[in-house]
Amino acid sequence: MDEKGKPYKTAGKIDYVAAWYWKAAELMQINPVIRAALVSTNSITQGEQVAAIWKPLFDRFNINIDFAYRTFRWDSEADIKAHVHCVIIGFSSSVSLALDAGKSLSAASGVSSKRIYLSNGQSVSASNINPYLIDAPAIWLESRTKPLCNVPQMSSGGKPVEGGFLILSPEEKEELLNKCPQIEPYIRPFTSGDDFINNKKRYCLWLVDCPPNIMRSSAEVMSRIASVREFRAASVKEATQRCADTPALFMEIKEPKSNYLLIPATSSEKRKYIPIGYVDKSVIPNNAVQFVPDASLYHLGILTSNVHNAWMRVVCGRLEMRYRYSANIVYNNFPWPNSTEEQKAKIEQTAQTILDARAKYPDSSLADLYDENAMPIELLNAHRENDRAVMAAYGFPIKMTEPECVAKLFEMYQELTK
Repeated sequence: MDEKGKPYKTAGKIDYVAAWYWKAAELMQINPVIRAALVSTNSITQGEQVAAIWKPLFDRFNINIDFAYRTFRWDSEADIKAHVHCVIIGFSSSVSLALDAGKSLSAASGVSSKRIYLSNGQSVSASNINPYLIDAPAIWLESRTKPLCNVPQMSSGGKPVEGGFLILSPEEKEELLNKCPQIEPYIRPFTSGDDFINNKKRYCLWLVDCPPNIMRSSAEVMSRIASVREFRAASVKEATQRCADTPALFMEIKEPKSNYLLIPATSSEKRKYIPIGYVDKSVIPNNAVQFVPDASLYHLGILTSNVHNAWMRVVCGRLEMRYRYSANIVYNNFPWPNSTEEQKAKIEQTAQTILDARAKYPDSSLADLYDENAMPIELLNAHRENDRAVMAAYGFPIKMTEPECVAKLFEMYQELTK
């Protein structure tokens, strides 16, 4: 409950373990000597949950994080293995009393002995551990509907919710056109994040402007539309049931009006760079995609850089350990550099070099190109040059580590949100 006794709006979206953090923090108000450490699912340090869980704990109970074990995999001893990704977080009240007489309050709070334990078994000291478990200011990124900086709006693709009846494989497309060639203007390329990364070809019936007589000229098209109606009508969700009245259309109509930059919503944590790239406006993106219309080469260069990918790795949500890229948390909160015209031109050049390096391998998917063991040397070098150009625009030294980079970005975020 908040200060007014009302449930927090985000209470239904957080992991159950958060209740134990809350209970421990309450007990610390009764006895400030109490310290606690909990093994938790790592999702409480990712995405939207960070603000939902940690902001009330810091604001209401004035806690601080004393030490943290970053994500590690906890393997079940059961015959059917269940792999859970966990963190361990030690915390206390900032007014914790000295355990030994004569210690100052700052010494009692453990500021000088905070440690972050890494997945490789090593540990590093930290001046402050924030809820993302890095040495940076204690801030939390809340969902933002518009970008923090002056950059193009990012959108998610539309939800089809049609049971697969409006989606066509290449073979189904050809078969349908052989039977009903007049439907061709209303068949569009269709992509998800997985399709984009793995170069899979799919199509959809995009009947937004299709005249009824054209629809009715094909028995198969009408059969597919009828199946969509049945699928939606049988749903337990009222919103889906209502869309049964428009079975020829996707549940969400999001049609790009220009060529766009595509960012997969989910991608492998094993990649240093999320594979992103330009897509023709004829391609309909589904809701497993984020896209930026009218994105320039400069925008591509920044978003595919090591700086943005470092930020993404810390603040994004996760599916198991795969990256879950969101507009409202990752993109809209991202601090962009105040690049000079010369710096912008350099980043545009290095971004184009990345596209040129990819183009040398037309038969390779982005999954092939961004496999760390198979990445072509010219593509790797192109990314390295782009990283240097972007870091120069931020004023970051090239040897800066990812945690140091993200800590600086958090500081920039603080300044931008004052």
